[in-house]
Amino acid sequence: MNEIRLIPIEGIAEIEAGDDLGEIIADAVSGLVESGDVLVVTHKVVSKAEGRTVPIGDEAEYRALVVSEAQDIIRRRGDLVITRTRHGFICANAGVDRSNTPEGTAVLLPVDPDRSAHRLRSLIEQKTGTSVAVVVSDTFGRPWRRGVVDVAIGVSGLPAIVDLRGTIDGSGRELEVTEIAVVDEIAAAADLVMGKADRIPVAIVRGLALSGEGRGADLVRPAEEDMFR
Repeated sequence: MNEIRLIPIEGIAEIEAGDDLGEIIADAVSGLVESGDVLVVTHKVVSKAEGRTVPIGDEAEYRALVVSEAQDIIRRRGDLVITRTRHGFICANAGVDRSNTPEGTAVLLPVDPDRSAHRLRSLIEQKTGTSVAVVVSDTFGRPWRRGVVDVAIGVSGLPAIVDLRGTIDGSGRELEVTEIAVVDEIAAAADLVMGKADRIPVAIVRGLALSGEGRGADLVRPAEEDMFR
């Protein structure tokens, strides 16, 4: 069994619109990153660099912003709104986030997280001379389970899902439905060393042996497979 190592990358300053995030991350991991590593990057720094920070005033403006960012409103309960975003993600408040951002502002999801991940990967590989993968992560709640976990919303350089259907388990039975959302597992593992208040927006996950190309969009369940829609 492979040993997996999680390495938090400290020292990255506050990101602002227009910053070259790929170069900033490449500088931060220089001399540390190795080919085969997966870099997990929180969506918040990606969104900030891409100018996805917007000013908001009172609570009514925030609620209006949530509605404008949502493609559909799935459920409401008090101040909590469960939405489907334009990306197809089911999450609270359309991903509009007011944590770890200056007072009076909110951070939106990247327009295209997969494209963001690919751009970061290309820049980091060029600058560091390594071959890496990049996962853009965000924090989502989960139906029927308390608590939140980090998941992948953008992917470049590795498969989003490992399909084990047709393989044989330890008892000799053929697996019929098992698909592993491996990039969600990677994002959740990386969050163990990044924290929610420690201002560590990047972590390296080392020791994985994954090949192939996938997208965060691969994780969105098609409507025809959704038993609850």
